[in-house]
Amino acid sequence: MTTPWGELALARFPEDPRNRLRAWDASDEYLLRHLADQEIPLSGTVVVVGDRWGALVTALAGHRPTQITDSHLAQEATRANLARAGVEPGAVRLLTTQDPPPERIDVLLVRIPKSLALLEDQLLRLAPAVHADTVVVGTGMVKEIHTSTLRLFERIIGPTRTSLAEKKARLIFCTPDPALERGANPWPHSYELPDGIGAVSGRTVVNHAGVFCADRLDIGTRFFLAHLPDSRGGRRVVDLGCGNGVVGTAVALADPEAEVLFVDESFQAVASAEATYKANGVPGHAEFRVGDGLAGVPAGSVDLVLNNPPFHSHQATTDATAWRMFTGAKRALRPGGELWVIGNRHLGYHVKLKRLFGNCQLVSGDPKFVVLKAVKR
Repeated sequence: MTTPWGELALARFPEDPRNRLRAWDASDEYLLRHLADQEIPLSGTVVVVGDRWGALVTALAGHRPTQITDSHLAQEATRANLARAGVEPGAVRLLTTQDPPPERIDVLLVRIPKSLALLEDQLLRLAPAVHADTVVVGTGMVKEIHTSTLRLFERIIGPTRTSLAEKKARLIFCTPDPALERGANPWPHSYELPDGIGAVSGRTVVNHAGVFCADRLDIGTRFFLAHLPDSRGGRRVVDLGCGNGVVGTAVALADPEAEVLFVDESFQAVASAEATYKANGVPGHAEFRVGDGLAGVPAGSVDLVLNNPPFHSHQATTDATAWRMFTGAKRALRPGGELWVIGNRHLGYHVKLKRLFGNCQLVSGDPKFVVLKAVKR
């Protein structure tokens, strides 16, 4: 990536030479050009929110910025990209969306997330640290910035305007108004599950901002809950890509002797899963882990993996994440252990599972979804 401060070699995480998706896009480049062209003073506390693969903080490392991200993968990519650029350890402070933000912010740079709820939550958390002289600039691709996006900045930070588009990217300029009445942060949000879905019927779900389907049970998960395997017998079970943790909580409620590991690469998701689990007073043992799938889980240590893999990486459609989840599950499973997958019928996961495991069984299906089972031989 060419920046006003020189050339940077950047990569996503985990690095894969076959993956042609870049670790930056035109909105990152547009923001960096604007900062340099307008000679924006990058002094005091510089905070970068939502930096997807560390491109922004790597370029701005000389100003000792703080990065705030919901993504474990983005944080790991940032560490690798900073090291590749020869940035001294500690020059960039890495925080998650669950960490307390800095007490004062002098420059706030926001990469617009896909989730409007996550943007709302983060702006409300950061607003008390913003002062009248704080420089606030948002950036995103044109298709990511909507009227609702600008209204959020207006309501939470202050008067807002946008730039002209360049290479399908746009900037957001916001003038802080410390006198704004913002109201309370509505996140996390809780709701009660419907009846007829097994052990979690009528139970409470807790969603932090940015987690999929924050106000209702999505139809894919509902279908999965109706076809979960009988995991009784004190087995070790993984809710892989756990989201708000409703699937793993259902397993724990059905079998208090089960050991359930909740895993997601989203800090917001794992916080939601833990809150959902605790809200229902579930007996038994559970572990909550933010990470890259099953990396770090000992090989041959798991009896059952339950998985609803994502098929998007930000705006790109890709099956790379699903494939990593499937291969990680095979490594972590004991012989005879099972991977159960819920997915859209058109994604054709049965082909990948049969290639990887040598077998794949259709457990159930409807016109939209299939539940598949693969057994480690």
